[in-house]
Amino acid sequence: MPTSGTQIFSTLADGKLTVEVAQTEFAEPTGNQVLVKMEAAPINPSDLAILTSAADLENAEYSPGKFVATMPEPFNSAQRGRHGARLAAGNEGAGTVVAAGEGEMAQALIGQKVACVPGNAYSQYCIADAAMCLPLGDISAEDGAAAFVNPMTALGFVETARREEQGAIIHTAAASNLGQMLVKICQQDNLPLVNIVRRAEHVDLLSQLGATHVVNSSDDNFFDQLRTAIDATDAYCGFDPIGGGEAVDTCFKAMEQVAVKKMTEYSRYGSDQMKRMYIYGRLDLGPTILTPAYGFGWTLSGWLLTPFLQQAGMETVLRMRQRVLDGLTTTFASSYKRKVSLEEMLTRDAVLDYRAMRTGEKYLVTPQA
Repeated sequence: MPTSGTQIFSTLADGKLTVEVAQTEFAEPTGNQVLVKMEAAPINPSDLAILTSAADLENAEYSPGKFVATMPEPFNSAQRGRHGARLAAGNEGAGTVVAAGEGEMAQALIGQKVACVPGNAYSQYCIADAAMCLPLGDISAEDGAAAFVNPMTALGFVETARREEQGAIIHTAAASNLGQMLVKICQQDNLPLVNIVRRAEHVDLLSQLGATHVVNSSDDNFFDQLRTAIDATDAYCGFDPIGGGEAVDTCFKAMEQVAVKKMTEYSRYGSDQMKRMYIYGRLDLGPTILTPAYGFGWTLSGWLLTPFLQQAGMETVLRMRQRVLDGLTTTFASSYKRKVSLEEMLTRDAVLDYRAMRTGEKYLVTPQA
């Protein structure tokens, strides 16, 4: 028998983005599916692509459990593929398994508290794949709600660097929850990490966590600091959640200048040091600005968690998941500025606040509230 509950849906049509809480029915789980009664779900930057995108939220129409906002160009046309589609939101969360399909793996989870990645976590219930559920044991749903996206992404950066035989990493916008996790991981793995932040208090924050190389892009001598850190670590592999602007370009320039300085012979083509940057987010929706003055040995790519996990193989994924579970309340702990119900997360104050994606101001959604 289907289960009824409320869920958030996002629809883009006729240049308007409508996000609303709606009553819906959840089918009975089959096979290795489980039905999870959702208790907590974080709002990650990756969730905002569906939830808010580039809509004009300042001038949106807000009503109880709903807002309607204009989607400006070129963002409206760029998302033509989703026009008219009613999309669920919320990549990850945690709750209690209340029903299961006939599969042995699913049946074993009945009554257990689990973290999951259903893709519709802003909902009172969700269907999840039992194989992708992480039993939390005595860990609370709130502590386990963010067990996938940030922890697995941070671990994925380290795994990627290892695969490419890189001995150090650069991370921009590094004071985020994910960035703090990466600092701890790199300490544990003895992997040098260059952290780029934007405020003096962020330098203090990461330094208190034990970070050795933290450079502030707001400082007048930022570029000199960055070159010094790269020189000390040989960090020629970086991960950038900003996407737009000049962050990637700046890293490439600093890498090349350090590499050229270490050359023993001049080359008009620059250094032969391979330099690689990955964009894994779009905190800045503007264009990525590149001014290639860094030789020819550079590559810019996108990095997404799901494709990485598919390529990594089950053995690696299981090892990463176990590491997350072991450190869920320490290395991979998340903190939250505010808890909101499904209805509260669509109020003007809340939407404008979490859309700003400020460091240390993460929101947690509690669908049963």
